[in-house]
Amino acid sequence: MAVPATDPPVPLRSGVLGVPVDVCADVFEAALALRDRGGGQIVTLNAEMTMAARANPELGRAIAAADLVIPDGAGVVWALGRQGHRVRRSPGIELARRLLEHGASHQWRLALVGGSPAVMERLVARLRAQIPGLELVLTAHGYQPVEAWSALEDRLLAARPDLVLVALGVPRQETWIHGLAGRRGGLWMGVGGSFDVWAGVKKRAPAWMGALRIEWLYRLVQEPRRWRRMLALPAFAWAVLRDR
Repeated sequence: MAVPATDPPVPLRSGVLGVPVDVCADVFEAALALRDRGGGQIVTLNAEMTMAARANPELGRAIAAADLVIPDGAGVVWALGRQGHRVRRSPGIELARRLLEHGASHQWRLALVGGSPAVMERLVARLRAQIPGLELVLTAHGYQPVEAWSALEDRLLAARPDLVLVALGVPRQETWIHGLAGRRGGLWMGVGGSFDVWAGVKKRAPAWMGALRIEWLYRLVQEPRRWRRMLALPAFAWAVLRDR
């Protein structure tokens, strides 16, 4: 006798240093379930963003209102482990890629917003070549003049996309998605530097560095100007150790 299908369990909302994060067995299945429920915003939380949210109320509100907050960084996974939650690190770049591939095979309407004009051009060409069936209903680089954003938002909402990936950097991508009036349906996700990687402009850290939880070092070598932002990592660890 066939076993009836069951809905995936709803993620358990927990928190790290007062910033919400969801505990779930499979972030991809959780994302698909969110779309089936009508869609919403996905945030990929790491230690740096956690500290930024504590200092930036607008970012904090956007994360708190998000429909799915996944543990992107090793620091967040470690902090959740101290609370008794056994979760795996779920890099946002990997979830976004799986959603793109799934969307291409299920006739989703896809939109990409962000990155430089050159990166967006390379990105679109590479994705079309790598993912057959990709239906891109809107692509727009992130260097639009201020006066162009209102019309861009109108075109984006009129396209009724099933998946929107936004690479405007933290906190802008999260706050922009959160504040987009009239957003209905589909999945909306900030993806940081993923466009640069997919376009071939930058490389991800080797797998062994990810296993050792030192991907931050690889990013720092590629972008030395990030050193000030990296100071958030020891501050995060100290805050977690002090947090009761």
